[in-house]
Amino acid sequence: MRAEDFLMSLSKADVEKIAHLARLELSEAQVAQYQEQLSAILAYAEMLNELDLAGVPPTAHAVAQQNVMRADVAGEPMKMADILRNSPKHDENQFVIQAVLDDGE
Repeated sequence: MRAEDFLMSLSKADVEKIAHLARLELSEAQVAQYQEQLSAILAYAEMLNELDLAGVPPTAHAVAQQNVMRADVAGEPMKMADILRNSPKHDENQFVIQAVLDDGE
């Protein structure tokens, strides 16, 4: 069945209400254009009701998703010199950064 075969259509008042809720100012020509386009979208979505979904479990994704995790194995720690090598400023094995918040003093 084609989307055009469904009688789902929005009225001019429906489109104007949607435009108001979306804070859009539409001309009369735009209201007519959106009335046609939104009605076609709703009719197309209505076609999904024809599908036989009995026995199909609901899913969040079309393809099964799972995390791929590596084993959490402790390795050799990095040397402090390697950690601080790319730091623009450091002091006593700590990064020195510019203050972000001023406490008003």
